[in-house]
Amino acid sequence: MLHSPLRAQLICRDSSGMNAIITASLVVLLTGLAAYGSERNLRFVKQFQIPGSAEVVVVAEGDLEPRSMGSYTLRLYGGKSDKFPTDDFVAGLVRPRNGMINAVRFNDIDGDGKPEIVVVIHSAGSGGYVSADAFRYRNGSLIFIASVSDLDKKADPIPALRQKFKASHGGGSPTK
Repeated sequence: MLHSPLRAQLICRDSSGMNAIITASLVVLLTGLAAYGSERNLRFVKQFQIPGSAEVVVVAEGDLEPRSMGSYTLRLYGGKSDKFPTDDFVAGLVRPRNGMINAVRFNDIDGDGKPEIVVVIHSAGSGGYVSADAFRYRNGSLIFIASVSDLDKKADPIPALRQKFKASHGGGSPTK
């Protein structure tokens, strides 16, 4: 058995070494958490209430993908519960993207008086070009109806989507 002063000295040396290890571990852990937290907040993931409807749409850039390109998902839920609006999955789509999702809008693209879901994307390049995809949601189905790309970074994509939809459907009435 060690004498008390020697034993106390070894315990002090051991505990100061242990303090250094604990401090270093905490610094590494907190740095990792800060990096994870900030990285996670960069990805576009948002929930929206569809105007005039109980349905909820979630739009999210792809998991573990760079912000500059990849995919995005559009998921629709029944929205029957105010407390848990995403409990009732109805339909979903995965689409490619070249850029970062900038906004989700609800505009009547097909002329039927009901809003379509419009996903607006800005390219990551120096031009910051705008693209947009429009989706119709009717009777439990989610349908891609039009897309525009390479618009000026200040352009409103809604008129271009309407024109594209009209041209691709012969200018006739929308399909309901």
